[in-house]
Amino acid sequence: MILKVCTVLFYYKKIMNKLILFLLFFCFFSNLSAQDSEWLTYYEKSGFKKTPRYKETIDYCKKLEKNSPWVHFTNFGKSPQGRDLPLLIIDRNSNFSPKAVHSSGNVILLIQAGIHPGEIEGKDAGLMFIRDIVINKKYSYLLEHITILFIPIFNVDGHERFGPNNRINQNGPEEMGWRVTAQNLNLNRDYLKADTPEMQFWIKFFNKWLPDFFIDCHTTDGADYQYVLTYALEIYGNMDPDLTKWQKEVYLKYIELKMDESGSPIFPYISFRQWHNPKSGIISGVSPPMISQGYTALQNRLGLLIETHMLKPYKPRVDATYKMLKYSAELLNMEYQNLKELVKKADKFVESKDFRVNEFTVKYENNYNDSIIVEFLGIEYDAVESDLTDGTWFQYKDNPKTFQLAMFNNPQASVKVKLPEAYIIPPEWTRVIERLELHGINYSKLKKAQIIKVKSYKFRNYNWRTTPYEGRQIITQLDYDEIEEEREFPSGSVIVDMNQRTARIIAHILEPKASDSFISWGFFNSIFEQKEYGENYVMEKVAREMLAKDPELKKEFEQKKINDPDFANSQWHQLNWFYQKTPYWDEKKDVYPVGKIYEKKVLDSVLKNF
Repeated sequence: MILKVCTVLFYYKKIMNKLILFLLFFCFFSNLSAQDSEWLTYYEKSGFKKTPRYKETIDYCKKLEKNSPWVHFTNFGKSPQGRDLPLLIIDRNSNFSPKAVHSSGNVILLIQAGIHPGEIEGKDAGLMFIRDIVINKKYSYLLEHITILFIPIFNVDGHERFGPNNRINQNGPEEMGWRVTAQNLNLNRDYLKADTPEMQFWIKFFNKWLPDFFIDCHTTDGADYQYVLTYALEIYGNMDPDLTKWQKEVYLKYIELKMDESGSPIFPYISFRQWHNPKSGIISGVSPPMISQGYTALQNRLGLLIETHMLKPYKPRVDATYKMLKYSAELLNMEYQNLKELVKKADKFVESKDFRVNEFTVKYENNYNDSIIVEFLGIEYDAVESDLTDGTWFQYKDNPKTFQLAMFNNPQASVKVKLPEAYIIPPEWTRVIERLELHGINYSKLKKAQIIKVKSYKFRNYNWRTTPYEGRQIITQLDYDEIEEEREFPSGSVIVDMNQRTARIIAHILEPKASDSFISWGFFNSIFEQKEYGENYVMEKVAREMLAKDPELKKEFEQKKINDPDFANSQWHQLNWFYQKTPYWDEKKDVYPVGKIYEKKVLDSVLKNF
């Protein structure tokens, strides 16, 4: 009897233990399910069809900070409409300052979303990615050697110009933000000139942190094809050679393999030689510094442009962005020591005179005489002559098709310059000097006026766009002759020594033929304006006296009238032509006020006399 009772109790105990164990598992998984539900993003809760507004985004960021010691939420500035520019800092050791992170030896990864708020996949992918690192701990190992900076929305004012009709070419989300800022300016054309308050805050933030790797998340349009995601990297010559090699041979090989294995093959950013026409070939080249990855290249920092395909549904686009963030972080975590050493070496090289031994390329052009054949996963299409516009209408079908296309991916240097020991800028060019300081460029100031031997430029054959571009009247054509002279530079003139890390940026700002130089953006437009004139009633007499004294001048005058009908039909232009040849003419007109000091002994003498 006792044995039976013990046996029953034994089995009862086993059943109870199993029941307790079941209940524990049930409670655990119920709690996990509730936790998962609690941490779903706005995008996930919407069935992957909607993206949150600014407030919901900020609330989720603050929730991440509240629930994880690895997260710090802050801002790096304010928009013109008064919104904070949000920033999440993610570090496993709670190092939330640039100094602390740099001291830790971590690689700094900056992920940016919403510079074009209609192209907002990066925000939703980034919030999920960070949640999965710090809350779900799926990828907590990624923070072993990485600190992540995440800007969920850069263009916050444009983001809140929210609506369903902001991207006619795009397949979701249901509503989204507007491309440009409240001032109607495109932030991704503003990195070098830095006109917008948002960009000025961004550049200050960037120079404080100097992230090693930068990812800018976008959406592209222009054609239909099979790829959900395309990319751009600066691998065509405008970066340090070793950093370029690392991107090609380490990063790109890894990311292409991982994305392919995940079912999301990628392809270089797609820009056709003839707009919309795949069979015309694909162009890949150097990005100018007005856009994100072009700018970070000048800072010796790697930049990745992500461009998801606007015709694909929103969820696959977010998923592909998520994968690119994850795989990029994986590689950076493995390669952190190597990458940091390469960046350090690149900075050190630019700071030295060795950087200026050879001519420096400030502008590239596509080379249409050199191409390779690539396999392109496209969509079958018909090119139909439109009976509405008489143009070509590209009608895409539902059939995937693999094309063999020419890719022009060997851009050539079109403008090279010999860089000086230093540039010198008169103090009256305050906006230029302020921008140099903003970009982290060091300079000194003359304490007294000095006469200095410099080289510079005299401009000719210049023209401007007939309509504004990004709020400016920019130069589209510009030729010059190099001049050498002794100039008097007043007290307060700025000496910009080229032995510094930012030498590439200095050259692109101050060399006139650089693709985004401050001359081309109109910072110096006033030097092209004539401010003094000769009145007609004076110049009619002076012109006759000049012709009487100089028979060759008369031949030149008559020939110009033959060659230039507008000149021949304008009394004012003819008399102003004579005025330009008098001692009264403004010799500073069309002369670049920035001087270049090439001789080290001249620079040393200038600096000694401070």
